Amino acid sequence: MKNIVVVGSLNLDVVSEIEKLPHQGATISVKHQSQNLGGKGANQAVAAARQGGQVSFVGAVGADEAGERFKKVLREEGIDVSGIVTKKVPTGSASILLEDDGHNTIMVYGGANAELTADDIVKSENIIANADVVIAQFEVPQEAVAKAFYFAKKYGALTILNPAPIIEQEAILPEVLSSTDIIVPNETEAAALVGMEPSTDKAKLAAVREAMAQLTIQKTVITLGEDGVFYHLADEDQVAPIFKVKPVDTTAAGDTFIGSLTVELNKDLTNAAEAIKYSSKASSIAIQHFGALQSIPTRREVLKDL
Repeated sequence: MKNIVVVGSLNLDVVSEIEKLPHQGATISVKHQSQNLGGKGANQAVAAARQGGQVSFVGAVGADEAGERFKKVLREEGIDVSGIVTKKVPTGSASILLEDDGHNTIMVYGGANAELTADDIVKSENIIANADVVIAQFEVPQEAVAKAFYFAKKYGALTILNPAPIIEQEAILPEVLSSTDIIVPNETEAAALVGMEPSTDKAKLAAVREAMAQLTIQKTVITLGEDGVFYHLADEDQVAPIFKVKPVDTTAAGDTFIGSLTVELNKDLTNAAEAIKYSSKASSIAIQHFGALQSIPTRREVLKDL
């Protein structure tokens, strides 16, 4: 079983279902509102665990009910929570505006996530030392990501970076980039990272990938929504189609893909096409359900229709 460490965020999601986004200054009605557990880190960890990975989580919560809920739910998923520290600020939260067409707009309050430090990562060195893969995103401070990736490289683990929320190259710590093995953004995040315009055109994506290589990142997987997945994990660029479904809520789509890919991908990357297909299937199932954690399928569910 693959040992996976996720260094990332834990957010209480407040989901407001609306017809469409309002114009500036406008007031609109919310058709339904709910609270769910989410955050990119939590989503990716649960996705990896449900696909059969042995997962440990390193992150931060507040001394509040949401923090306790997170630890309880992650334990129930079989995830080791000994790397979760408690801060004096509230657990992070996210306000999600979910439109009728399934698309979402997300506003994130960092809370305890923003307080995760490099020293907190040092306390979890023994957890990272046993990892086969370490995943991180940018919903926690980069200093924490850099330290986690430093330990990952020290102990021979593969590192996967999800550069989200969107960030430009100048804002990324060089030590994060230099210690990233595989980067997994969507097309907008990828373009922002290298100062280009977002595109799903293969030739333009190839230019983005080449710019990534100039940043020392040679392995790239770019998710393109309904246009598929562009990836360069071997000697040439590839584009894989997705499974066409009617989306209900895309909140955890990318995170489900990343968590699943982490479990499925061989360390030598020889099964890239199969791993991309599997992960796309998992993501297609997730977007047919509401919410973040509750929408992520199990391995059995994915294999049933693959």
